[in-house]
Amino acid sequence: MKIRIIEEYDVASLTDLDINQAKKALCKAFSKRFKTRAKATVILVDEDRIQSINRDYRKIDKVTDVISFEEHEEKGYIGEIFICIPKAIAQANEYNHSLQREFTFLMCHGLLHLHGYDHLNEDDEKVMFSLQDEIMDNIIKR
Repeated sequence: MKIRIIEEYDVASLTDLDINQAKKALCKAFSKRFKTRAKATVILVDEDRIQSINRDYRKIDKVTDVISFEEHEEKGYIGEIFICIPKAIAQANEYNHSLQREFTFLMCHGLLHLHGYDHLNEDDEKVMFSLQDEIMDNIIKR
């Protein structure tokens, strides 16, 4: 698995976030789990950008933490994940864990969506969240 990061939101000052560490760990975990050579893009954005995307594509006019878009036009490319960094910071504080864990969690969540998992009903949610926990527990401390 290969992940390209686009920083629309400047994360240089966030000393408690190592994007490359999250990327490497998730690439390894997803390559092993799904036996895939898939490629995806992760775009780091602010509240205005993610709210605009949420409003335009999901008809929900509010800030959210992560949005994924599947893409299958290019062979091997599975899609894009938008992660709202200010929302990730707020959630890390709210859940009393590191920004590194929150960011890795959001990227993992988005990648699972791009691999066809969803949580629209209780059964699908159990499957997706169980796999999400399994992957996260293997790559980062709670």
